[in-house]
Amino acid sequence: MALTEQNLIDFLKNSLNVEEHIDADTELFSTGLLDSVAMMNMIVFVEETGRTEVHPADVTLENFDTITRVVQLVQSLS
Repeated sequence: MALTEQNLIDFLKNSLNVEEHIDADTELFSTGLLDSVAMMNMIVFVEETGRTEVHPADVTLENFDTITRVVQLVQSLS
């Protein structure tokens, strides 16, 4: 399965129990919607689903603050 915006949104809602509305451009960390533990869980999901490895240098607010940016990062790593 490839990483898509929708399956990442579904993961956040179903696995991390995020109840707030999330769309592709929702700011996840700069608004405090997700914390560092959620970040680690999301990275594992992104690596497994996107079949890629996220390097520590890639873990930035720029790359992970929105669903769109996460998907773009994974596409750039493939």
